[in-house]
Amino acid sequence: MEQKNRADNHGFRKGDRGRFTMYERMLDKQNKPAFDDMAAYCGKGMELFIRINEWLSDTCSTVQEITFPYGNKYGWAVAHRKKKKLICNVFAENGAFTVMIRLSNAQFHLVYDQVEKETQECIDNKYPCGDGGWIHYRVAGEAHFCDIQKLLEMKCLS
Repeated sequence: MEQKNRADNHGFRKGDRGRFTMYERMLDKQNKPAFDDMAAYCGKGMELFIRINEWLSDTCSTVQEITFPYGNKYGWAVAHRKKKKLICNVFAENGAFTVMIRLSNAQFHLVYDQVEKETQECIDNKYPCGDGGWIHYRVAGEAHFCDIQKLLEMKCLS
């Protein structure tokens, strides 16, 4: 069963009683999709989905693995790793995709003034974790793509 919700750029939207729900994702855990199926699922975001995955592999030398992480509500994603270190997860969504990434506060600070206001708001509302936090960054256009590349470059350099 797939969830159909409208959401903000972070991959979530605030619903009833402050709960967060996600965009429509590939949630059938029993049927592992091929990369091409995930790309096609992104619809108008297919080209950007392919580009970010190729860019991560080529530029950051990551290894890709299709995975169903974090329980039943997140859906299928392309996990990118360098050696055993997780760089990010790229979740296929209907019409776009969301990148889940963890950076330190220092890393966020280094790119903060180089990204769009909407991206800054996403960083400001990160889920705290140690000396930094997690963001869910929805890529629905070229400006979002450029900003997530800046954040991912920061992660790949560490």
